[in-house]
Amino acid sequence: MVSRLLPKTSLVNSAQLEVSCRSNILIIIVCTFVQAEVDKMWMLSFLVLVNSGSRHEAKYPSGIAHFLEKLAFSSTAQYGSKDEILLTLEKHGGICDCQTSRDTTMYAVSAEVKGLDTVVSLLSDAVLQPRLLDEEIEMTRMVVRFELEDLNMRPDPEPLLTEMIHAAAYRGNTVGLPRFCPADNVEKIDKKVLHSYLRNYYCPERMVLAGVGIEHEQLVECARKYLLNVKPVWGTSTVANVDLSVAQYTGGIVKMEKDMSDVSLGPTPIPELTHIMIGLESCSFLEEDFIPFAVLNMMMGGGGSFSAGGPGKGMFTRLYLNVLNRHHWMYNATSYHHSYEDSGLLCIHASADPRQVREMVEIITREFIQMAGNAGEMELERAKTQLKSMLMMNLESRPVIFEDVGRQVLSTGKRKLPHELCELISNVTASDIKRVTTKMLRSKPAVAALGDLTELPSYEHIQAALSSKDGRLPRMYRLFR
Repeated sequence: MVSRLLPKTSLVNSAQLEVSCRSNILIIIVCTFVQAEVDKMWMLSFLVLVNSGSRHEAKYPSGIAHFLEKLAFSSTAQYGSKDEILLTLEKHGGICDCQTSRDTTMYAVSAEVKGLDTVVSLLSDAVLQPRLLDEEIEMTRMVVRFELEDLNMRPDPEPLLTEMIHAAAYRGNTVGLPRFCPADNVEKIDKKVLHSYLRNYYCPERMVLAGVGIEHEQLVECARKYLLNVKPVWGTSTVANVDLSVAQYTGGIVKMEKDMSDVSLGPTPIPELTHIMIGLESCSFLEEDFIPFAVLNMMMGGGGSFSAGGPGKGMFTRLYLNVLNRHHWMYNATSYHHSYEDSGLLCIHASADPRQVREMVEIITREFIQMAGNAGEMELERAKTQLKSMLMMNLESRPVIFEDVGRQVLSTGKRKLPHELCELISNVTASDIKRVTTKMLRSKPAVAALGDLTELPSYEHIQAALSSKDGRLPRMYRLFR
């Protein structure tokens, strides 16, 4: 029974919205409250979610969101340094964090209930009153350079492949813009550029304030007290440069020839591998087909060749049963689903020895074609149960709760409750899976390839395989072998 999976939560005014916006005054916004009874009201969590990310940098140097993530919770109008902020939070058992994605920037703080006023004031200061000192920006440049170096050296290529597959799928627009600051732009981003960006995107109608463990009216009062009459440090002006572009899926291929032989040396070195990611356009998270795509992604599942684990960890998903269990030479086969307000991308990441890349690609294209077949009843029910279980387990975490609240309210103005989502998942049928897959297979593929690409099939051959009935690559005949 789904009802038994639901955590003990009481929602107070979950649909209640308070939107405040006065000319030349920056105010936050939308207050939505979720109170978890298990927390017993001794911890509070707050989130300011901004509709601002790497996809909005078309008129700016790419990398501003990356910079702002690293600059968050540095010196402000009230606090002279990041150390002062951390010490203030420490007195109330608190922590802070800032994360950026392709479409949002999230500032979050958690602390004991007795530190309510201090925490909300601090959060307001961090978002609206950052000093952005020259020495802080220079330190951020060093951090960004280090991250870029680490991105190219780490054994796990998934973040780099995710960047590449988005660049291939949405070439030069919106979510296809770089999430990490390109090396050429590190010196271009300064205080003037940051203020110009903040002036356009950090405005009331693009922000949500969410709280967990606090009464709705109490949160509204705090917002009025600490956010209502706060003038942002970058000033106010008529917003003129907001990028309202809709994602344009293009498909394509991005390749990076790279020597992977020395990626992870040591007692148990990782073998030299070639990594391929193939994706097709799915849908936005605002469409009804989002839930069937989420079930399809769970049905495909997959993972690394040594990560199957026990029951309930994905060992009965298609990519385990059809790929990893049958082809011992494949080191990884994992399905991912990235979804945004105006588009989405379902992709499969696979890794193998460079000499077997062609065979690996054909195995993945065949799996895409087989998605359009009839899903078995037991297979479908298992995927739906696993998706509901994962949803409910994740929503037991306080950070996940307020991020879920913030994202839903920011994009739709309301929040679907967990039991509503579970009901939508339960209603997915085999015909829904077949319908969304058939629609997805009409799109051009997006391909990202990393490593030794000598045996990589051409993009045209991959596209032909995904347009065929069996997913097989066109045969190649060689005079000399």
